[in-house]
Order: sequence, then structure tokens, then C-alpha cells
Amino acid sequence: MRLLVATRSGHKLREIRTILREFASMRLLDLNDAGVPYAEEEEEIEVFDSFEENARAKARFFRRRTGLLTVADDSGLVVDALNGQPGIHSKRFAPNTGGLSPLERDRANNAHLVELLRPLELAERTARYVCVVALEPEGEVFRGEVEGLILDEARGEGGFGYDPHFFHPPSGRTFGEMSSADKHAHSHRGKAFRALAERLTASDRSREDR
Repeated sequence: MRLLVATRSGHKLREIRTILREFASMRLLDLNDAGVPYAEEEEEIEVFDSFEENARAKARFFRRRTGLLTVADDSGLVVDALNGQPGIHSKRFAPNTGGLSPLERDRANNAHLVELLRPLELAERTARYVCVVALEPEGEVFRGEVEGLILDEARGEGGFGYDPHFFHPPSGRTFGEMSSADKHAHSHRGKAFRALAERLTASDRSREDR
């Protein structure tokens, strides 16, 4: 089974390849493998107000361009005390992030988040990571969530985005302190993509049994 993973984020792509590695029946293609050059119109895909709509829009866009079975995700951090922010704007949460490198943007986003939450006690800093995966042309979506707390101080060098500040109480670590395997076992992205893989594997078995 050939499956196009429609993302230009190297961090996301590495995570998805690792999560789906155990599902040997899938051959994962990235946008370079599929010969899809970058186009400016890609910047106008994720303009909706929900993770689901943005993931669907991205999957449909690249499905139309390639004709391949396509999966795309939209994910982000939802902080209760900030009325759900940064949410769908997680990638560009801090002011004036245009032109920054991904690492610089992550640092700016984290600094902005910590500053907004600074007056609050740790127990009030509840948050969740959300990942929604859309599959086209099937039109299905798979959602994964994981609960946590936002720390003032970054802990760990792993992961990306808000991971060093996202504390996972059941494990007693931030996502930045976890190994890749541990993070994928708990993470929003791990949950959503494993649900996708199980769905596709079940469909394969069903076709083989006919």
C-alpha cells in the first residue's frame, strides 16, 4: 500500500515514519518522493477554524495533485486558561514570527506561552495536545489527544514545538525529556496515526479475505 504523507515538516515526517514503522504493509511517500514541488498556494490551505477542517483541506489538496491515497494532519496545543489558544495557530502563536527559522519560531512561541501563563499556578496550566489525521479519498478522520501541564522552564532536548514545556503527569516527564519511542507511545500524534494504520490494515485484511 502506497500512502502519501502530506507534510513539509521534517520533524513531523520523522515522527510519522517512526510511528508507522511497525505497519510493514505501508510504503510511506513524502511530497518529494511523489514529485510535488512547493507551491505558494499551500500557504492558503489551512484557513479553517478547526483541526478537522484544516486536516481535510490539506489531504484533499495533495490528493488532487497526486492521485495517491493521502494522509494529512493538523495538530496543536490547546491551553484551557487561554480559552483554547494557541490551538490551530500553534505554529505561529507568538507575534512577529514571519521569517524565523523553525527553531527560532519554536523558541518565540514557547517564550510567548510561558509569559502569558506566568501569573498562574501549575495546577491552573492544564493543556492538551491534539492531532487530527485526515485520509483521502476515504474522507475519514482520526483524532488523538494527550493531557498535560505547561511548565515555566524547558526540560529536555527532544521533540519539537512546545514539547520541552509540555509536562505529562503519568510519566513524570516532559515530552522533551522522553525518548522517541516513549513519546510516540503517549503522544497525540501516535494515537491518531496508530488509529489510521489499524483502519488501513483492517481494510487490507478484508480485501484479502474476499
